[in-house]
Amino acid sequence: MPKLWIHLEGFLIFILSLYFYMTTGYSLWLFFLLLLVPDVFMLGYIINARAGAVIYNIGHTYVLPGLVLFSSLYFQWELIHALALIWTAHIGMDRTIGYGLKYGTDFKHTHQQRI
Repeated sequence: MPKLWIHLEGFLIFILSLYFYMTTGYSLWLFFLLLLVPDVFMLGYIINARAGAVIYNIGHTYVLPGLVLFSSLYFQWELIHALALIWTAHIGMDRTIGYGLKYGTDFKHTHQQRI
């Protein structure tokens, strides 16, 4: 049951991020073009599983995009605001399809499931 809630929560975050992105005035092609960019945080796995998990998790928690989002609102940085919404949508999309935060043991071992 908790897994279902995590999926639904991710879907809600994805939809809300997309909705608020659409209010920025930037085009949807930019949204979908950049939607997978946060996956560059997987490159940490080139080093090893432990470093990969740490680097991946830094890019796949809501903490950093949340801080960037609030900063962009405060300083009125429109492009940064749009990028933070795309980043947040990416994380929501990942949670929706079952990708979660990684453990240092294996890329497939997440807080949601074993992929």
